[in-house]
Amino acid sequence: MSLSCFHSLSSLSHSHILFSNPSLPAHSWVSPDWLTSLTRSLTISKDDDSGIPIANAKLEDVSDLLGGALFLPLFKWMNDYGPIYRLAAGPRNFVVVSDPAIAKHVLRNYGKYSKGLVSEVSEFLFGSGFAIAEGPLWTARRRAVVPSLHKKYLSVIVDRVFCKCAERLVEKLQTNAEDGTAVNMEENFSQLTLDVIGMSIFNYNFDSLTADSPVIDAVYTALKEAEARSTDILPYWKVKALCKIIPRQIRAEKAVTVIRRTVEELITKCKEIVEAEGERIDEEEYINDSDPSILRFLLASREEVSSVQLRDDLLSMLVAGHETTGSVLTWTVYLLSKNPRSLKKAQEEVDRVLQGRSPSYEDVKELKFLTRCITESMRLYPHPPVLIRRAQAADVLPGNYKVNAGQDIMISVYNIHHSSKVWERAEEFVPERFDLEGPVPNETNTDFRYIPFSGGPRKCVGDQFALLESIVALAIFLQHLNFELVPDQNISMTTGATIHTTNGLYMKLSPRLTESAFASSSSSR
Repeated sequence: MSLSCFHSLSSLSHSHILFSNPSLPAHSWVSPDWLTSLTRSLTISKDDDSGIPIANAKLEDVSDLLGGALFLPLFKWMNDYGPIYRLAAGPRNFVVVSDPAIAKHVLRNYGKYSKGLVSEVSEFLFGSGFAIAEGPLWTARRRAVVPSLHKKYLSVIVDRVFCKCAERLVEKLQTNAEDGTAVNMEENFSQLTLDVIGMSIFNYNFDSLTADSPVIDAVYTALKEAEARSTDILPYWKVKALCKIIPRQIRAEKAVTVIRRTVEELITKCKEIVEAEGERIDEEEYINDSDPSILRFLLASREEVSSVQLRDDLLSMLVAGHETTGSVLTWTVYLLSKNPRSLKKAQEEVDRVLQGRSPSYEDVKELKFLTRCITESMRLYPHPPVLIRRAQAADVLPGNYKVNAGQDIMISVYNIHHSSKVWERAEEFVPERFDLEGPVPNETNTDFRYIPFSGGPRKCVGDQFALLESIVALAIFLQHLNFELVPDQNISMTTGATIHTTNGLYMKLSPRLTESAFASSSSSR
């Protein structure tokens, strides 16, 4: 679900694939050449008539990128082999798609294409949660969750959660702004978005901005385990006995236990209150004034659902819901710091629209350039950069490319967003490429040229939540603080559940408003 995990309930729904090489450090992502050659000979027939070129992916092709991000060599191979190619790497054979028309075909035809590999490697974390559920179960769970994200809920959450959490972040950073100490903004944005998702879903304050939260580490550990499982040569993690003695599995099990216990405790507390008050939903856009959380809505709906199912659904939101938005904020601030003209234009818009106060739900509509900065950031740094699907039956893709049943497909969102055949000045940060007076770009109005929230039936259900959260947080940050990159730091990319920096994003901050002005804008609400 973060943008919010909501972001496609996102992050694991679109797990990234790491290619493991036993002779290389952990998290390298290119398989030994012998294994790639063996996979090619076993899985790709010599009389293959698919029409899909086969990438010659060897270790030396990406030796300078080891430890980095998978989507970078995928981009290189797109330039070598075109918008669709077959990648026989490690134990699996993928068809890599970098073409909007093919992506549209695959994503819109849910039923013909399932989550497949994603569900297999992340079930240990999500259980039967709707992030990875398939078929009738997914339909039922989506139908239960989507009504909780109604307009009234979003307008209340903007004021009570998004603004307040962002204001707490600014207050925390004031000390750094005054004494000039460098701040890791990636870490701070991750803490902010965990607090947001805690309040929005559970009406619970993790308070991670001021205290270390074990949930952040647990989520990251669980996501990395799902990635690793996607390319294990042998799925030894299916043997429960081995999971009790192998260090990696022990860490993963402990992480999942932390997350599940946290969610279960929050559900129990809320359930006791709902039962004691006899609360029931009595209107279409129902919201409890004292507790507008999604958990409260789901419990008050009195739906007949098991405690385990409810836990898994909410766990999906928690895990996917905080990391992606943190990444979006990180890369947007990075891009603005590298583009002073865009930064000045965004600050001027924030000042003009907000007049020193915190944004309301209605104000967000007027922050048009700031919104385009965020959408352009998601084009350049999509979260996630790769979507995974599996063909359920033989099919013919646009361009007359044939795939067989069981074929795993990687849709490289990063490639589509960076392709010079799809976008002019594709590698440049140009917020103005999206018309300020037009609709906010999405997969429909760009014909799948822009798919940061995926598309089709399994598009992120919380796309509006995630975008609102990002706009509000960034508006308040820009309103009160100036920022610049600490010089000479190496800003490189790696993958977690989203695109992370390798070593953090360190910035020097300085105040834009006096302390009294900040207090005034906060109290005016």
